[in-house]
Amino acid sequence: MPLPEPQKAEHSIFEDIQALLFGSLFVAMAVVLFRQAGLFTGGTAGLAFLIHYLGGFPFGFVFFVVNLPFYVFAVRALGWTFTSKTFVAVVLLSVYSEWLPSLIHIGEINPYFAAVMGGLLAGTGLLMLIRHRASLGGLGVLALYLQQTRGWRAGTVQMAADCVIVGLSIFIVPPMAVMISVLGAVAVNLVIAVNHRPGRYTGM
Repeated sequence: MPLPEPQKAEHSIFEDIQALLFGSLFVAMAVVLFRQAGLFTGGTAGLAFLIHYLGGFPFGFVFFVVNLPFYVFAVRALGWTFTSKTFVAVVLLSVYSEWLPSLIHIGEINPYFAAVMGGLLAGTGLLMLIRHRASLGGLGVLALYLQQTRGWRAGTVQMAADCVIVGLSIFIVPPMAVMISVLGAVAVNLVIAVNHRPGRYTGM
């Protein structure tokens, strides 16, 4: 006889809290590495990086403000619970990214190491948030909303948005930094692709 399928277990409030706290912290550490090396990443964080580099505004503040319009799409596409957790994660990342430099000082860092290590940290942090029904908002939420309402594939929308951000970055950061940043993006997506396949994870 075939074995019964395991029952999906809901995460407890404590488990959700630790995921929000630590997942956002991992991503914030990636932000510190990227910023120290003059790199950037995709999505809304990438947009915040470009504004940060262009105008000198604090990354955390810019990231929080840039995400504000996307909560409307988050509520419509994924509901209030997801949106509330995402809001908390965005606030935590905004605070962490400005607080961490006072706790750790990096005098010099190899940009290739920063890209790969930052990408792995960001991917791990995002994975924690995804598994606890949260995200860091932004363009990913808009992509899911357009998929539900217009039938546009979320992956295609996200990729197009990232291409636009990379295109804009050429006018703001050196071309070599753009190429190295792509390496970081590959590391982020590798972590998520390998560790978050549909049907593999039974927690909710």
